Amino acid sequence: MGMGSDMYRQQILDHYKNPRNYGELEEPTFSHVGENPMCGDEIRIDVRLDDDERIEQLSFTGDGCAISQASASLLSTELQGATIDELLEMDRDDAVDLLGVEVSPMRIKCAVLAEKVAQDGAEIHRGELDKERTTTEDDEE
Repeated sequence: MGMGSDMYRQQILDHYKNPRNYGELEEPTFSHVGENPMCGDEIRIDVRLDDDERIEQLSFTGDGCAISQASASLLSTELQGATIDELLEMDRDDAVDLLGVEVSPMRIKCAVLAEKVAQDGAEIHRGELDKERTTTEDDEE
């Protein structure tokens, strides 16, 4: 791996140690919690939508490995101003691409947890999923 991957590793460490948009929102439009039971990562996503159903603010809280927490931080900055449809169109590759490094198969679930939690929260908000659902990255899609 070259110098470029070192830069991305530094980015991951920076987002892990200094997460962006960390904390709970007051009066979010929706919140959702998810976990990766295999490694213990937990993430709560809070989203506030504006009148046009765009993401006005997205924040997160949680605990977990550097990959899951950095991914949540990166996602929180990436999705500001996005629509719910744009969030729902994201796939696993989009979450991994935000990290900028290759992620081993064992760490993919860590990398995509925040994205999946945000997507499930949006679908619950729309009435497309059961509101009692807890997102887990232990299940295969």
